[in-house]
Amino acid sequence: MTLAELVAAVEQRSAGRLAATVEGERERAIQGVAPLETAGPAELSFLANLRYRGAVATTRAGAVVLTAADHAALRPSASVVVCEQPYAWFAFAAQVLERPAQRRAGIDSTAYVDPAAQVGAQAWIGPWAVVEAGAQVGAGCSIEAGSYVGHGAQIGAGTRLHPGVKVLHECSVGARGIVHSGAVIGADGFGFAPFAGSWIKIPQTGRVVIGDDVEIGANTTIDRGTMGDTVIEDDVKIDNQVQIGHNCRIGAHTVIAGCTGIAGSAIIGRYCQLGGASMIHGHITLCDGVVVSGGTLISRSINEPGFYSGPFPFMANRDWERNAAVVRHLRELRERIRVLERRPGSATDIEDSSK
Repeated sequence: MTLAELVAAVEQRSAGRLAATVEGERERAIQGVAPLETAGPAELSFLANLRYRGAVATTRAGAVVLTAADHAALRPSASVVVCEQPYAWFAFAAQVLERPAQRRAGIDSTAYVDPAAQVGAQAWIGPWAVVEAGAQVGAGCSIEAGSYVGHGAQIGAGTRLHPGVKVLHECSVGARGIVHSGAVIGADGFGFAPFAGSWIKIPQTGRVVIGDDVEIGANTTIDRGTMGDTVIEDDVKIDNQVQIGHNCRIGAHTVIAGCTGIAGSAIIGRYCQLGGASMIHGHITLCDGVVVSGGTLISRSINEPGFYSGPFPFMANRDWERNAAVVRHLRELRERIRVLERRPGSATDIEDSSK
């Protein structure tokens, strides 16, 4: 594919939202993508972080994606794709250039599909996969080796379950989803009532309902609701090893990084970003547009959008950074105070002399 063809393909795939121009060899062949440091003459790279501006001058990439300002300042020898959002443009370009695994259709001889299940046209049910009675697998789905679709579960058109995914009874995954290996959708929520020194299990009778265009990482678990449903809205992106408790609701377009834990009945708004290993208490609400940095404990509701940090407990990020700077220099400050206290005329010296 030539660079000019790639620009046209990205504009089409982004529905015209990412127009770009080419400075340099429009007919240069582009076969893949690579980092600035290792890219070759047939590969595309990009600059989105200013820390890597130096690599633009030395890159061997056939083309680099830059903003107009960076192009004017850096003047790389490579051909340049000039656009307003290099990272997003590069992402679409990588999709265009990706060589996806060959899609198959049909049912492997080792798979089990209950006669009462429905499997759409051009869907693939892989080796040792199981589709139970009443389940619906949409057109063009890929249910890969060892995956399980429970009774009454629904998998939307074009969704891919990687090997070893479990979508349990009555749960649903929308269209064009991607669920990575080891994920479990619809395990029992953690519900127990204390009684006479023991714990009584509360039946978890709700479902997990997942919208369209959702991606779920490897070994992530999303628990079914106790009575109502656990809901993941459209275009949510969830990393590996994330735990989402029963009756949570995750708003559309939110992203959740790895090892995050969200306790039951928490409500996360739309367009939120949860950093890796962040901890969200149950029964609280985060409004739309909240950004939580990695390792932060959120123990109460947040009603204003913004960037929040800190495990002791969380606070506005700007305040956390100021306080963290003080903590980092506490030993130095302590020594300075001791020196001041020893000087003649100090408050400590006056106090000692009056005794």
